[in-house]
Amino acid sequence: MLSGKPGFKSSEKCQCVVNCPCARQCVRKEEKAKFMANEEKKILRLGGLPWWQALAVVLISMACIYLGVQSSSLSGTLCSAFGLGVILYELGERLPIWNNYIGGGLLMAFFGTALLKFFNIIPEKTLENINRVISGDDVNLLEVYIIFLIAGSVLALDKDILLKSFVGYIPAILGGLAVATLFGVLAGLAVGVDPQTTIMKYVLPIMGGGNGAGAVPLSNIYETVTGDSASNFYGFAIIILTIGNIFAIIGSALLNTLGEKFPFLTGDKKTIVRGGEHLAREDKKVVCTMQDELGAVVLTLGCYGVGRLMSKVILPKIAGASIHAYAYMIIFVVILAASGIIPESVRAGAKRMQNFMGTVMGMVIMVGMGTDFDIAELFSVMTPGNVAMALAIVVGAVIGSGAVGYLVGFYPVDTALTAGLCMANRGGSGDLACLGAAKRMELMAYAQLSSRLGGAIVLIIASFVFSFWL
Repeated sequence: MLSGKPGFKSSEKCQCVVNCPCARQCVRKEEKAKFMANEEKKILRLGGLPWWQALAVVLISMACIYLGVQSSSLSGTLCSAFGLGVILYELGERLPIWNNYIGGGLLMAFFGTALLKFFNIIPEKTLENINRVISGDDVNLLEVYIIFLIAGSVLALDKDILLKSFVGYIPAILGGLAVATLFGVLAGLAVGVDPQTTIMKYVLPIMGGGNGAGAVPLSNIYETVTGDSASNFYGFAIIILTIGNIFAIIGSALLNTLGEKFPFLTGDKKTIVRGGEHLAREDKKVVCTMQDELGAVVLTLGCYGVGRLMSKVILPKIAGASIHAYAYMIIFVVILAASGIIPESVRAGAKRMQNFMGTVMGMVIMVGMGTDFDIAELFSVMTPGNVAMALAIVVGAVIGSGAVGYLVGFYPVDTALTAGLCMANRGGSGDLACLGAAKRMELMAYAQLSSRLGGAIVLIIASFVFSFWL
């Protein structure tokens, strides 16, 4: 027998009979390994580290922040964001009701940071540094985060399911917009607001794709058509959009709960097409090396470059509406994925990069979004009439997009989230909050399609509405 020979190695498979000493030794080793693995699982972890190690990192980060020695560089700012985010994220993941019904760790990182800012607990210099790194012009980590989520989520899908989903997606967006308008008008009539005002000042801002791609260009269109100051329109539009954004985030968490209670209404949280789960690519099925991940990074940045060229030079406007670089990037990545020319290993590399961004950097991004969110502004606009109308519009977006999505072969929960609520939030940051609350970060490409192309559709509609009604 092999184990009885002097040259037997412990790495070789034991060939002894059950009752021999070697067999008993092998059994004991296996049981010890299982015991140690179970003990490892019992250790409380924060941010992937044993709790005491994570707590030490948090204390070091807080000391740097409050002693004023934290640098304003990328590394120093990330240290601050992780220090703030680790505890908030883990609290959100463990807090009853919040973790299952409100949005979990990502949303706690967002609202928790906003509350710390509101009560002036975070030093102003730290807030400025985080804002500059996360969404500022000189660094803009948010942009890096989004483009990798877009590329990974698109390239992870089979080309057949990809084409089917995007062909039916525009009707789902239009369905959500139509029912949101109907519900908004009915709510407006109930509180004494005429339909024309409801559509122009409530529906269009909420369903316009966010702030930068929605409320701001809407204000510019308003000024061009009427001659009135854009700020007069924007001041009210951003208020209504803020209320709608909160309802969209809460609605996203509720949709996730609905999907968990009724699994037939949703898929695997990676695709919106019914029956398309088996076509989502998994990294383990393809051998993916560091070289493939490098290829995925280069490909993603190249696709983003195409989006910038299209939006800034080649075709910046369609029918008078500005098209964002993300929208063109999505279209180009879809074309590449549908063509089949991207190697399987590189597509798997893109998926891994997406997973890294979604799981590791998501917490930092949400902290950054929280530092840019004004809770005081939210409280100041919560009048009963505004709240009722915003809620009606958001509910209409959910029902309309979900119903049309089901008719074209999509899961209603996932379609209502992306084609409905990601139209009714505050754009890129709203998409992150909604997808985080619904625990569906891998649907970022669809969310961005709503915020960008859907927002462009609203801008085109607005140009006609303002021209005819004002």
